[in-house]
Amino acid sequence: MKEYTYHTYRIPKRILVTGGAGFIGSHLCERLINDGHEVICLDNYFTGKKTNIAHLMGHPRFELLRHDITQPILLEVDWIFNLACPASPVHYQYNPVKTIKVNVLGALNVLGLAKRVRARVMQASTSEIYGDPDIHPQHEEYWGNVNPIGKRSCYDEGKRVAETLFFDYLRQNKVDIKVVRIFNTYGPKMRHDDGRVISNFIIQALHDRPITIYGDGSQTRSFCYIDDMVEGMIRMMDYETGEMKRERDYTKPHLSGFPGPINLGNPEETTILSIAQKIIEKSASRSEIIYETLPEDDPKRRRPDITKAETYLNWRPSVPLEEGLEKTIAYFKKAKEEMTLDGE
Repeated sequence: MKEYTYHTYRIPKRILVTGGAGFIGSHLCERLINDGHEVICLDNYFTGKKTNIAHLMGHPRFELLRHDITQPILLEVDWIFNLACPASPVHYQYNPVKTIKVNVLGALNVLGLAKRVRARVMQASTSEIYGDPDIHPQHEEYWGNVNPIGKRSCYDEGKRVAETLFFDYLRQNKVDIKVVRIFNTYGPKMRHDDGRVISNFIIQALHDRPITIYGDGSQTRSFCYIDDMVEGMIRMMDYETGEMKRERDYTKPHLSGFPGPINLGNPEETTILSIAQKIIEKSASRSEIIYETLPEDDPKRRRPDITKAETYLNWRPSVPLEEGLEKTIAYFKKAKEEMTLDGE
């Protein structure tokens, strides 16, 4: 990871993380606590798990709230990271209407809170807003190729509307916003049942089950390790233009000068088949690979153009895929062993 000079991040803040018990949210909470901030973790546990943040319980600067962000909440905070939303197809398609509500009503509620308390607020958007892209790699100016009535639309279109709301609050109400578009992210604390590529393959490999590939495996993804993703999010939240830094009055509301959107992800493209083969090798598995029909609207290629992240944030992923997979496999292997001991 390239060196980065933080603008205001080192100043202790009171930070709200919605979806804070989820995969990315729990890693973010831990990083914020370790860096000296006070953190309010908000989650309704639809996909988040208390075990993800159990080690933070009792910490004097950590607070846990069970709350559904589709309902308004009033808190005094400096920053808000809005990560509340199921992010895997298995979970966001389970209750598509709820998924849309979380995206739209959740965005409205965090924006309303940010407006009232003059907080900076980040929307964790997604590469799914590009749909099945016609251009490659995907840059932030691309408007996307999204099916508005498909099974994935509750998530894809929900995130697109959330982005619209964020920029409307910026233009109309001068709310200090940040928007990041998160590409495929992996690492410890992923749910074993989330249906994502890497967690699916690892679980199948550790149990020597057939590894299921949808399509012929030639479709590509770009996988970013969780530590790199959290660093990118923090840098974006912290980023302020030179002009804003010179004029900054910490007693008054301000705008950062660069709201985004900005892509965060790994620009190194990998085929699904290659990922399966690497996981089989690294987990010493006896699994075989089987092929099934590609799901509706599943994108064929996915790779971020991270020019803006490199230019504005001096950010580029630093954890190689091989290293990240080893850490993730070790996490799932340990969880499997613990489950076996509990069963005995």
